[in-house]
Amino acid sequence: MVFNADTNRNVVGITGNVISFGLFTSPIPTFYRIMKKKTAEGFKPDPYLATVLNCMLWVFYGTPFIHPGSLLVLTINSVGLVLELIYVLIFFIYSKNKERKKVILVLAGEFLFFSIVVSVAIFAFQGTKKRSLFVGIMSDIFNTIMYSSPLTIMMKVIDTKSVKYMPFSLSLANFLNGSVWTAFALIKFDIYVLVSNGIGAISGAVQLMLYAFYYRSTPNDDENHDGDQKFSRPNEIQLSTETV
Repeated sequence: MVFNADTNRNVVGITGNVISFGLFTSPIPTFYRIMKKKTAEGFKPDPYLATVLNCMLWVFYGTPFIHPGSLLVLTINSVGLVLELIYVLIFFIYSKNKERKKVILVLAGEFLFFSIVVSVAIFAFQGTKKRSLFVGIMSDIFNTIMYSSPLTIMMKVIDTKSVKYMPFSLSLANFLNGSVWTAFALIKFDIYVLVSNGIGAISGAVQLMLYAFYYRSTPNDDENHDGDQKFSRPNEIQLSTETV
């Protein structure tokens, strides 16, 4: 059986969708616990608020009038956007008034910014090449910021010589996610998908190397195998749900 570039890209893209979907759904235990306890006290919604904007930008990028041939980018980020909005809604319901105001202000700012990006892309640029350049750069900026978010945790691992706050499963998933989408971007060259996910793959690889190096030096009572906890404590690594 002969596979052409489009077929190979679709296979890799579908694989990327599956991995990204796993990342998007991984916070479910945390939000289940929030609903069960009926409180979001001690929980920070920042990564999920940031991911809402990230998904909106990539959904827009994947539309035919911005970057044709990016259906798989569009589909997974649409799913991610719905899930992230549900997470934020759950936090909003079970948080205090002060935190609710913060969520409203951040979401309002994100929707305003997104509206500006959409308006500029449609009315200021003609043709998909120029539009994809503008939207792709904006998407890359925010995706790169999200991929860089574990840097503080990586520094903490080096400082404490403990991998307590850097769960192996998330590091591995982020590495695989970045690698698969990097391959997707290389098969049929897409510089905008390549840049942020190339950085993501490198970031994930560094996390895995740190994990391997400091795993033995982590005290037994430091290890936390509760997958629920890793999303709720302020100092622990939190999923940014990076996809494309």
